[in-house]
Amino acid sequence: MEPMTQVRPYRGVEAAERVAQRRRALLEAGLDLLGGEDAPAELTVRGICGRAGVSVRYFYESFADKDEFVAAVFDWVVGDIAATTQAAVAAAPRDEQNRAGIANLVRVIAGDPRVGRLLFSSKLSNAVLVRKRGELGGLFAALSGQHVTNAYRVAENEWIKATTHFVVGGVAQAISAWLAGEIELGDDELVDQLAALLNQLADARLYRSE
Repeated sequence: MEPMTQVRPYRGVEAAERVAQRRRALLEAGLDLLGGEDAPAELTVRGICGRAGVSVRYFYESFADKDEFVAAVFDWVVGDIAATTQAAVAAAPRDEQNRAGIANLVRVIAGDPRVGRLLFSSKLSNAVLVRKRGELGGLFAALSGQHVTNAYRVAENEWIKATTHFVVGGVAQAISAWLAGEIELGDDELVDQLAALLNQLADARLYRSE
């Protein structure tokens, strides 16, 4: 049996690291294009690679097609936000956790408007993004439901489901309108308002049928 061919480092960079660097460049390019103020009507592989500064052949090194690429950009962005938000919530006292979570989300969006547009802009009609947003909303509702069942020691029920879907949809719509300039509040003012609304849902009677 012949020994496996080893890929030599190029300019001191190992092959796996070069692949990771190219993938990161492509994801950044995807966020630029999808989250830009003037998102293209249609993504093209050539356009993505041109923005990333890599050859077209390297696109297929990491992604099977454009749909897989768009989904990967979305998941990459959401993964970063989820990690920082979870850390912020975990570090906050229980009665300040709603504000900590919302504050982190708004801080990230304010710091990088591309992220806000990717996740919440109503102008983006890419079919994959629409599907991913729907999946994300359902996931957040389920996670919120778990938090309610643990916090109030009640079994999962339809009242919890209704409330958590209401919360997720309401927050998303409010942020979308804020990004579009339809809500003229500063960052901290928006955080205060959303946190105050979420705190009103701390009444355990909302989650019981009795």
